Amino acid sequence: MDQIAYGGDYNPEQWPEEVWTTDVALMREAGVNLVSVGIFAWAMLEPAPGEYEFGWLDRNLDLLHAAGIAVDLATPTAAPPPWFLRRHPEAAPITRDGVRLGGGARQSFCPSSPAYAAASAGITEQLARRYAGHPALVLWHSHNEYGGVNAFCYCATSGAAFRNWLRDRYGDLGKLNEAWGSTFWSHRFGDWDEIEPPIAAPTTVNPAQELDFFRFSSDAHLANFRRERDILHRLAPGVPVTTNFMLANCKNIDYWKWSTEVDVVSNDHYLQAERADNHIELAMCADLTRSVAHGRPWLLMEHSTNAVNWQPRNLAKGPGEMRRNSMQHLARGADGILFFQWRASRFGAEKFHSAMLPHGGTGTRTWREVVELGAELGGLAELRDSRVTAEVALLWDWESWWGLELPWRPSQDLSFRDRQEAFYEPLWRAHRTVDFAHPEAALGAYPLVVAPSSYLLTPGAADNLRRYVAGGGTLLVSYFSGIVDAHDAVHPGGYPGALRDLLGLVVEEFEPLAAGRTIGLDDGRTADTWAERLELRGATALARYADGPAAGLPAITRHGYGAGQAFYVSTRLTPGGTAALLAEVSAAAGLAATDLPADVEVVRRRSGTAEYLIAINHGQHTAVVPGAGVELLTGDPVAGGLPVPAGSVRVLRCGS
Repeated sequence: MDQIAYGGDYNPEQWPEEVWTTDVALMREAGVNLVSVGIFAWAMLEPAPGEYEFGWLDRNLDLLHAAGIAVDLATPTAAPPPWFLRRHPEAAPITRDGVRLGGGARQSFCPSSPAYAAASAGITEQLARRYAGHPALVLWHSHNEYGGVNAFCYCATSGAAFRNWLRDRYGDLGKLNEAWGSTFWSHRFGDWDEIEPPIAAPTTVNPAQELDFFRFSSDAHLANFRRERDILHRLAPGVPVTTNFMLANCKNIDYWKWSTEVDVVSNDHYLQAERADNHIELAMCADLTRSVAHGRPWLLMEHSTNAVNWQPRNLAKGPGEMRRNSMQHLARGADGILFFQWRASRFGAEKFHSAMLPHGGTGTRTWREVVELGAELGGLAELRDSRVTAEVALLWDWESWWGLELPWRPSQDLSFRDRQEAFYEPLWRAHRTVDFAHPEAALGAYPLVVAPSSYLLTPGAADNLRRYVAGGGTLLVSYFSGIVDAHDAVHPGGYPGALRDLLGLVVEEFEPLAAGRTIGLDDGRTADTWAERLELRGATALARYADGPAAGLPAITRHGYGAGQAFYVSTRLTPGGTAALLAEVSAAAGLAATDLPADVEVVRRRSGTAEYLIAINHGQHTAVVPGAGVELLTGDPVAGGLPVPAGSVRVLRCGS
């Protein structure tokens, strides 16, 4: 495609064919150039096993192509038809408590089911053979939100698959017993068949077993994707394959591992309507998506024009909010802005989910905003393939997320997302562009790296951080990091085992705080939730606890290491305290303070000699952003400063 992709999920099977021509005419009016078709159409495409009805899809794709609308064609395998579970009741997912789940929803299957593997491969192959050469086809869309609602299955089939996965990982039982610390509670295994998934037990299950079951389950879904992708690549060579991720909100899938398996990264994001700072959470998710795409352009596969149907209170978006949401994703690297869905459904579980074409039709504010956005995106084609460059990296590791939030940690208030957002927000407010990085990724390009929640840190990751700091980098580490290895075993020698030498300190003891308790630091900052008793071994105290269980002991430290420096914060500072700390550490890393207006989001995309500045004003007053060039949405020249009205967006080409 030679334009920014614009459109959304299109479900023609839900409507009489006479509606289709109206749909296509309205799509053209709205500037739609890409739609995702067939995502939940398995029962219509294969109404009985081995019996296929493609005529309706043929006619719909031909109609779209004649109108110049490209197609992201889905394999419908996220929603098996009713005949599947009737023929294969053993494929139903089983919960941890042994409850068999029914087929009245979607993703109602065990991800390790051989019957599901055969059925999903069959419909995928039929689609690939029939539509590989269709002129509307530009992208394959495998499945939908893998692991979204059936992340885990605890049935006998999953148990056997888990054992096979463990054999491949460890080779022999001796290595597994050692990795799992199975001498604890008499868990030593003498036969592979003694191992089962971590089903409900009288008390908490071995955390190493839990971690490996997380890994296995993510890999089971990945195997299903690979199967479909390989069929599509074989039968439709040259057509890229994607599947829509749920980055930042899906804990159960290790997207770093998935990122190299898709031809293009795509993501679904839905605004958390009741959060006052939901635009910051959106920016974080967009930055994470770009990072998982390794800096390459990506697709926003789903977001909403207005209210969704599944939050506790489905608040409507205000005027202009949908445009700002869309432009935020575009600013942070998306080359496509798509919605769920094109036309609002009249029936089913998602009938109150907003759409590009609402129940109220073309006389609605939502429709008018959809048409306006389509026209604007049509004028921004030159942004395609441009890239975003970041100056700060935040470490993000799904395995650490899994490990941190298993049962029986020192405090139930330990939260992976809490720390990620706590450090991301002040960086956003300071107008720092952020990448997320795996702890073992190359970090040398970043003046500053922040480790908000690295509870699980492998020796390889710790060595990577040492090399980064020794080479001149600046690292900021938050509390309860570097504690365990990949098997949830505490690193030997005391806390934080993986990072003691790098941070120049030892954590003698954790001091979780009671709910609602706050403590003070001697520099005037306050904190809650957590404290630690630190013993310095080369580090310098920048602030000490003024009260509480660690009164008089260091709370924030700095340690020179090689040509760089490592900072440590051993408590949960207030948002203001975290922002002040990040400002100090950023200055130490050589990052100059910015003078951009508050509440104005400014991101730059670069392509060759051209640079694009996207400014989004989330505030209540007009603000002026420094810059000169041509304003792409109006064609007006800009010199000396770019005024951005309240609630508005402006896009500036700063170079040739």
